[in-house]
Amino acid sequence: MVAKIFIDGEAGTTGLQIRDRLANRRDLELLSIAPDKRKDQNERKRLLNAADVAILCLPDDAAKQSVALIENDHTRVIDASSAHRVAEGWAYGFAEMDKHQSANIAASKRVANPGCWPQGAIATLRPLIEAGLLPAGFPVTVHGISGYTGGGRSMIADYEAAGEDANEFMPYGLTFKHKHLPELQAYARLTHAPLFTPAVGNFAQGMITAVPLQLWTLDKVPTGADLHAAIADHFAAISGGFVEVAPYVEAERMPELNPELYNNTNRMRLHVFASDAKAQAVLVAVYDNLGKGASGAAVQNLNLMLGVAADTSLAA
Repeated sequence: MVAKIFIDGEAGTTGLQIRDRLANRRDLELLSIAPDKRKDQNERKRLLNAADVAILCLPDDAAKQSVALIENDHTRVIDASSAHRVAEGWAYGFAEMDKHQSANIAASKRVANPGCWPQGAIATLRPLIEAGLLPAGFPVTVHGISGYTGGGRSMIADYEAAGEDANEFMPYGLTFKHKHLPELQAYARLTHAPLFTPAVGNFAQGMITAVPLQLWTLDKVPTGADLHAAIADHFAAISGGFVEVAPYVEAERMPELNPELYNNTNRMRLHVFASDAKAQAVLVAVYDNLGKGASGAAVQNLNLMLGVAADTSLAA
């Protein structure tokens, strides 16, 4: 059976990438809205209700409106906005978050695609908290850098217009109200919001997140090997995922710590670096903000919901 897919907001960065990934699928029929009817609520309503799965690539308020326009009990939704990421009744679309999450996504009618920033931090912190190596109340700091495509159409236009004169490293979120904080806290299982300091770089896509840990503050101090084993064991228990854990090595620098390394893939690679003598560590995740961080994750979730192989039309 061919599934009907409607990408509401297909002209945006995320929507275009999802459409590109699905374009050659014979198991799907892509429903498309005419350019002159993109703001026609009746036409959007018709397509939303005609779809087996609607993928929402819209601002938060528009995404909520689209969900409200669905009047049947068969249209399933993947929302790529931040409107429903911690909402009751919505499955969080990070399939590798734990060993049950892909099944939760597959069974759900409402899936909230994760934000790009939280996934790296969740992937490294949640296994440590579940293993009891870090307390849920640990004061967490998250740093990182992402390509400018993460800022949407206006930021893309600004960076491309500035060219070589664009800001090479622009910290933001300095009011401590970043929209990804609620999901990061909830799904990393933290009792307090982390101190989150993201930055934009002068490159189109790709990202790195880094979580430094002052382990000496703990009553029982885990070693670097303990941290690595807990994270590795967590993802070893998840079959068919796109998250891998790098070997635990000591290194001053590594060419693999390149935010653009996994561009145009759905791959995420995690690293643990530590000094047992200083009781300090840093947890690093490398992935594509438009791949695993957005469009790739949406396609992975769609595949799970349709019951096809999770890697269908995804590069790993």
